[in-house]
Amino acid sequence: MRSVAINVGANTNEPGFRGPIAADGRFAYVPIPESEPIREGASVPTYGDLDFDLGVDVGSVADVAVHLDPAFAGVHGCTSYTYGDPHAVKARPLSALSVGDYVFFYATLSTATATAAEARAPAGWITPEWGAYVIGHFRLGIDPVEATEGLSEAERGRFEGNAHLKRDPFDARVLLYGDPEESALYDVAVPLSGGAGVEPNRLVTEFSEDSGEGPWWRRPLRFDRRGTETLLSVRERDDRSVGR
Repeated sequence: MRSVAINVGANTNEPGFRGPIAADGRFAYVPIPESEPIREGASVPTYGDLDFDLGVDVGSVADVAVHLDPAFAGVHGCTSYTYGDPHAVKARPLSALSVGDYVFFYATLSTATATAAEARAPAGWITPEWGAYVIGHFRLGIDPVEATEGLSEAERGRFEGNAHLKRDPFDARVLLYGDPEESALYDVAVPLSGGAGVEPNRLVTEFSEDSGEGPWWRRPLRFDRRGTETLLSVRERDDRSVGR
């Protein structure tokens, strides 16, 4: 068993802000904007269409279409767990996985400022301004589908609704399908940052194959069985500062 963790979600470049994380580790999954043409007849939601558990001020991007990928069943209107990627730097390590392996999705999140009515001390593992956090995972229900030669009708049915199938032209190099019984968007995030956003914690420096040097929070992170099991176990703990 092995896994790859990849960066997803809104950031300071696209659409110009990060999703928020609250003092107790709850967060909002905010996707990036859609940057490619959409095929005729495809329906793509806008930021204003999405329902966030935490307050997210979408402001001037309310009417901007979103690239809702990864898709988590039951979240933002999605009905299955799917992910597609057109970029070789992510597609290569993802294509090397097999059914039963894991894909972790992490995002950079901004620490939300609590109102006076709800003010409370943040958990010790919440970084002061922003940090990288695992927000969910897939356990692969099938082998990754390398999509460079196109998709069969059966594959198109399985991945119907994925954001890359709505693009014109379809552009994913790899497509992933998560086992619906063993895939999830988390209720509470798992930290990858240490005392500051740019500082990696032990989950990166000791349990992944990454050095933690430079902008590690933008790179795919590879984990062996031990690292994968550790990531999964941290999610089950109340004190997630174990990653530091």
